[in-house]
Amino acid sequence: MSTATTGLRAGCEGIFALDGRLEPWQRRLCNKPEVLRGWLAEHGSPLNILDPAPMARNAGELRDAAGAAGVDLAIYFARKANKALALVDEARRLGLGVDLASERELEQVLERGVPGSALVMTAAIKPAPLLERCIASGTTVAVDNADEFELLGGLTARAGCATSVALRLAPDLGDGRPQTRFGLGALEWLALVDGDRSDGARPRIDGVHFHLDGYAAADRVVALGQAIELADALRQRGHRPTFIDIGGGIPMSYLESASQWEQFWSAHREGLLGRREPLTFDGHGLGLLAHGGEIIGRPAVYPFHQRPTRGTWLTEVLAGRAGHGAGGGSIADALRERGLQLRCEPGRALLDGCGLTVARVAHRKQRRDGTWLISLEMNRTQCRSTSEDFLVDPLLIGGADGDRTGPIEGYLVGAYCIERELLSWRRMRFRNGVAAGDLVVFSNTAGYLMHILESSSHQIPLARNLVVKADHQAFVDPIDADG
Repeated sequence: MSTATTGLRAGCEGIFALDGRLEPWQRRLCNKPEVLRGWLAEHGSPLNILDPAPMARNAGELRDAAGAAGVDLAIYFARKANKALALVDEARRLGLGVDLASERELEQVLERGVPGSALVMTAAIKPAPLLERCIASGTTVAVDNADEFELLGGLTARAGCATSVALRLAPDLGDGRPQTRFGLGALEWLALVDGDRSDGARPRIDGVHFHLDGYAAADRVVALGQAIELADALRQRGHRPTFIDIGGGIPMSYLESASQWEQFWSAHREGLLGRREPLTFDGHGLGLLAHGGEIIGRPAVYPFHQRPTRGTWLTEVLAGRAGHGAGGGSIADALRERGLQLRCEPGRALLDGCGLTVARVAHRKQRRDGTWLISLEMNRTQCRSTSEDFLVDPLLIGGADGDRTGPIEGYLVGAYCIERELLSWRRMRFRNGVAAGDLVVFSNTAGYLMHILESSSHQIPLARNLVVKADHQAFVDPIDADG
């Protein structure tokens, strides 16, 4: 680890440290606090800062893994992971498609010059106007259910043109496994495909799609085997599916150290059991609960350290056994033999290393019980996903004028008028103290953390999105410039 990186980490760390991986561009920028201060003065706090360049490396890992297995791979950037249009432009430059979740996302991407043939619409809810726009633009639609299938069929018949359809499969992962809310079972789809339509419309089924929770390679192997079987059945009925789309859920890892991750959870469990001081505000369990001297539940957070990731993970998936119904060989063999393209829709894994979020310290205070609260000019929705917490240590960049505290421990809190407005549930250690005007940097926030839950409650403006270029030049992303 470089001296510069060690210095950056010294200002703020969890009581049990969780060091996030930092890209070279992030290290360089964080060692230029005057640049960050100038940007916040111009654009406000917090500020999302993006560099699309790591997308090429991340996509390359997946392409290399598929190429080594002899599998044709098409990658679609999951636009819902980040709204910045500079990332759409980079995806287009890299020859990637775009996965969309709303009509507005579709319109914005079409305006950036991405053709409908490079788009897939996977929105959970697809009203008629959205489907009509997909038909007109030639965007592939991942159809989720019988009502949607019928609606799309009728709209297609009235439009008088074919529409590319992927059937969203709900795989059977075995007894005791949680059921997905997305898609239908294979037999249900075949019954719909076989059914007569009064309007005579017959959609063109070009592929099979699925979307699974979690990141387990074994689950994707099972689901792929069932999707291949469904593709075979569709071909027997005269359709010509050409691809299988595994959706997202491609793993990445935020943290430098597996041992830090393990040590944190061990100490967190001890804190919940009363065997040491809790590591979290008011003993928040992060999905765990102490009951009868034992810990029950499971962590309700993203696996911020995990292996394998991206290319290595995809290699494992493609080497998995497809099951008897799909031929019994490897997934890669089954795809090649049928001439099926593999598609995926990474968001977080594609945006790994592409962003950070920086905010100013507004003030410091102590509660009556002595607990330190460090208040930032941001709210908790501006660096949070569906995970209970972002378990990566922020960076504190000092140098602000004014009084500093001595070394303290405390919690980062936000701007909403809510008692438990915590930016992180974990207690942090500030070895060099904190001053109003210091900067706090949350690293690697491009994937879902910036935008998926962002809110302008209290009429607080949404964070601006700044795209960095060489020599610390930057421009406001068009998503903000266009209002």
